[in-house]
Amino acid sequence: MAASPPPSRFGPPLLPLLLLLVVGYFTVSASAAGELSQVVGRGTESDGPYFEPFNVSYDHRAVRIGGQRRMLVSAGVHYPRATPEMWPSIIAKCKEGGADVIETVFWNGHEPAKGQYYFEDRFDLVRFVKLLAAEGLFFLLRIGPYACAEWNFGGFPVWLRDIPGIEFRTDNEPYKAEMQTFVTKIVDIMKAEKLYSWQGGPIILQQVENEYGNIQSKYGQAGKRYMQWAAQMALGLDTGIPWVMCRQTDAPEQILDTCNAFYCDGFQPNSYNKPKIWTEDWDGWYANWGGPLPHRPAKDSAFAVARFYQRGGSLQNYYMYFGGTNFARTAGGPLQITSYDYDAPVNEYGFLRQPKWGHLKDLHTAIKLCEPALIAVDGSPQYVKLGSMQEAHVYSNGKVQTNRSMTGNGLICSAFLANIDEHKYASVWIFGKSYNLPPWSVSILPDCENVALNTAHVGAQTSVFTFESGSPSHSSRHKPSLLLPGVDGSYFSSTWWTSKEIIGTWGGESFAAQGILEHLNVTKDTSDYLWYTTSVNISDEDVGFWSSKGVLPALKIDQIRDVARVFVNGELAGSQVGHWVSLKQPVQFVQGLNKLTLLSEIVGLQNYGAFLEKDGAGFRGQVKLTGLPNGDIDLTHSVWTYQVGLKGEFSMIYAPEKQACAEWSGMQIDDILSPFTWYKTMFDAPKGTDPVAIYLGSMGKGQAWVNGHLIGRYWSLVAPESGCSSSCNYPGAYSESKCQSNCGMPTQSWYHIPREWLQESDNLLVLFEETGGDPSKISLEVHYTKTICSRISESYYPPLSAWSRLTSGRVLVDTIAPELRLRCDDGHLITKITFASYGTPSGGCQNFSEGKCHASSTLALVSEACVGNNECAISVSNDAFGDPCRRVVKDLAVEAECSPSSTTKEPRDEM
Repeated sequence: MAASPPPSRFGPPLLPLLLLLVVGYFTVSASAAGELSQVVGRGTESDGPYFEPFNVSYDHRAVRIGGQRRMLVSAGVHYPRATPEMWPSIIAKCKEGGADVIETVFWNGHEPAKGQYYFEDRFDLVRFVKLLAAEGLFFLLRIGPYACAEWNFGGFPVWLRDIPGIEFRTDNEPYKAEMQTFVTKIVDIMKAEKLYSWQGGPIILQQVENEYGNIQSKYGQAGKRYMQWAAQMALGLDTGIPWVMCRQTDAPEQILDTCNAFYCDGFQPNSYNKPKIWTEDWDGWYANWGGPLPHRPAKDSAFAVARFYQRGGSLQNYYMYFGGTNFARTAGGPLQITSYDYDAPVNEYGFLRQPKWGHLKDLHTAIKLCEPALIAVDGSPQYVKLGSMQEAHVYSNGKVQTNRSMTGNGLICSAFLANIDEHKYASVWIFGKSYNLPPWSVSILPDCENVALNTAHVGAQTSVFTFESGSPSHSSRHKPSLLLPGVDGSYFSSTWWTSKEIIGTWGGESFAAQGILEHLNVTKDTSDYLWYTTSVNISDEDVGFWSSKGVLPALKIDQIRDVARVFVNGELAGSQVGHWVSLKQPVQFVQGLNKLTLLSEIVGLQNYGAFLEKDGAGFRGQVKLTGLPNGDIDLTHSVWTYQVGLKGEFSMIYAPEKQACAEWSGMQIDDILSPFTWYKTMFDAPKGTDPVAIYLGSMGKGQAWVNGHLIGRYWSLVAPESGCSSSCNYPGAYSESKCQSNCGMPTQSWYHIPREWLQESDNLLVLFEETGGDPSKISLEVHYTKTICSRISESYYPPLSAWSRLTSGRVLVDTIAPELRLRCDDGHLITKITFASYGTPSGGCQNFSEGKCHASSTLALVSEACVGNNECAISVSNDAFGDPCRRVVKDLAVEAECSPSSTTKEPRDEM
């Protein structure tokens, strides 16, 4: 997603190598007139081929797979934001959710130094593509190589900006040479691994550049020339499949131009010969330190997607379907948080976010039921105006009389009925019957008669995630050096050691230079931190002047970005946070020579916008001391001593094998809330296989390592009190500020520690704390879905599975009873039904209560069907529970608890 506000930036940034994986089932429905043969058994990682070779083309209606039009659903997954051990489970959830395609890639992750390539561990792109191919999914390779994606520097490697004469993303020969080298490298790897469709692989589409149309005008004619060059360069690579450019309205005829936005139903490509493709459907939004958490309701996401296919769309990609974690220092800027959860259907830890995942799965199923009719229409569908803000689009292989029933006419026919009124329900008449449409909703009729789904009616369960203590049994080999007050079994550990970080110059590669040097020119982004130190001589006259006036001098810096800290004689005077904001900090000097130290901190490099190579970091403009009796002192051109990074950082005292490189001592009470301090402890992993999270809300700002792995930056910056509401009224156009939560709370307090980075015992946790925190209140927890609940009316739609069982004629699906379905996480079982009522229950999840009408057998029947199982389905009907109140429409409401199963193994462990 985009790191800048949506009004000026319509699309989210893609990862450095923007690989869009179109995860698609390669098996085409029988009605789609063809089937791709899968060579490798699904779920089996191999070297391919994965399918019988097939061609990929397109016409004005859709992408053609093996010559057949397809309606495709794609899931955005950024492989470096998860561990390889998590990939199989994430891919499986994409597939089960109805995706046909997956997308993703990151230049700086794959070429960390010029000409030195890295495709291992979390950046093992080939392995990732082969895993999804083995599941029968397609891949959209979004090479970019500019990604945006809230990824550090938008995916560009920082070394790129040091090439003489370079200007990014314009008609600049040094940049074009490096871009072509990298794009060619990725294409050559894909060809060598036989991953293109014509080789029996999953790659069906690929992307060059990313949202360049948003900024092209800033480069004038050079921007136009660059765009045309990028297109021709890509076409010249002879990949044998189509290329796309997103948000590029002037894309050449041979390149597909696509849409990135919250809604793309109104998008039209720049040529009649191109299909309508939505490469980034923003189903959530990113979060910044000190801001609230955005959420996009499942109903609105479903409405947007249904409208896209209703109005002629053919391929839609969720950005994101799984967001993941910005491990290490990969988060983009300015000031983006370590979590990249994105409110996606699969959450940061790899669990299903319900009801969003389930509701969208149902939507995808309904759309796929319409696929035969959707691909049969060569021109425009039949359009029927149903009201002032209501309309229908009818897809069929023949002319449909929309004022009469479709029964017995023998046509393939599907219809979408939309009510785009934000406030009013509407009753519309079509196909000889009446249909009720809630505000801001779409009803999908796969047979132009029966409603399979309405986007405003959610049949999926709600899941409540709970952090539960993993009850780690601390190793007896680690004797506590201090038992801190308040420590009990819920805290992470009572055994901590500390080491103080040196303020300013500590040795190593420090050097002196005249003037204020630009941050990245010095650090090359090897560290967030750069120290600037100079000396200031203060006279008796200066001290006397300040004393007589009762004032202090101040340090002024015209502009700082991210974080700046000011130290006088080793003591912190103050800090400033912001993106190119001014700093004015009162300082207290003593008579004589004073050491003035500035610390510039980066919290993610800018990832969106024009002229990224010029954004830089550190300080801009003048640096001066004001409030002296004889006038200001300009320090801008003084001699400064520069030191990159922290001593502990470059000594790697966070690594298990480097513990002798620091002087650790047992933590004392005075060490709590101490700034610029390293903390460490040992711990045993929580039992089980569930994902692990660490609570760092008691700390200030810093970085955290586990067994040498940098899990990311942490910062307990609190969001404003205002801007959130207890409920979200979803109808109407969505924006990232519409449905927010977490106001008045730290933006992020829990941080993901992948299970794969832990061992059973003797794990090393190391923190570098900048501002002061209390490590005694850190806790380690396992993360899973604890509570699941659902409420379904007997008047709800029949289960979508009933449609797939219909093999002949027009069977009336509305004779089949609705179902309430419950499901725990993989490896968990339903252990208890905490509420069950068939009748007129009231309230919602975690707040249900019985109504006046209640079937007394409900709890026993539901418990029998569900307890001890991972999932269950219950018919919502009088046949199942009896009729507790005649002539009353009844609901079934159920709430259950899930617990880990000691006998079931997590899929993510099976590689």
